[in-house]
Amino acid sequence: MSTLRIGWCCLIAMFAASATPTHADIVRLDVRPGVKLPVHYVKRDGAKATLILIPGGVGGLGKLNGSEPTSNNFLVRSRAHFADAGFNVAIMGRPQDQSDMTYELRLGADHLADIRKIVDFVKADSGLPVWLVGTSRGSVSAAAAAIAFPPDMLAGIVLSSGVVRDKPGALPDQKLATIRVPVLLVHHQRDACPICRPGDLPRVLEALTQAPVKKLVMLDAGGPPEGGACEALHFHGFIGMEREAARAITDWVAKPVR
Repeated sequence: MSTLRIGWCCLIAMFAASATPTHADIVRLDVRPGVKLPVHYVKRDGAKATLILIPGGVGGLGKLNGSEPTSNNFLVRSRAHFADAGFNVAIMGRPQDQSDMTYELRLGADHLADIRKIVDFVKADSGLPVWLVGTSRGSVSAAAAAIAFPPDMLAGIVLSSGVVRDKPGALPDQKLATIRVPVLLVHHQRDACPICRPGDLPRVLEALTQAPVKKLVMLDAGGPPEGGACEALHFHGFIGMEREAARAITDWVAKPVR
């Protein structure tokens, strides 16, 4: 499918008119003068909600194969599992003015405004509740957005393979007590990334004092891991159990329970 390079209002009209059960394409949102933000957007008829997936690492979708991202990031490579569970899926790319989605940038006003632009777009397009799902560095983004946005903007957030120490925006250092939407923490028991230690997650859960519903899910399966412990194809990225990890997320989003 061709890459879209048209205005926001035209995009809404185009997607609203689509009659296909599932439609995927690249939407390029104007976020700043001369700067576009690519979003891989999958729509499903009868969707329950829209999941905005925020990848970790340097961010982005990877090289595009037509309209299909090729990044190995857990959320990107698992996108079909989220859509198959009955959700619209919008994967946040990297804006044109950034080459690396650093920790500091993920806490900044421009990044939060970019996330809000995606939220506004998918809400205007579908009218459905919106969840943010961030993994690794993307957990920093999702938590920062939930803190900054009014609680009625989001249905909830999911923080997978969360950054918990030694980095700007590590979850325990953010104002988690101000988050007032449901929060799911998903982590792999064998995540060996030193800044994402599984043992730190209980205190993150405890700090979410105003979240109306919160839960920590620890998974332990998959493999074999490849590459570094903080990379996408290691346990940090739920290698070999992508379907199960995505299901743990979508089942809870469909019915948040403690």
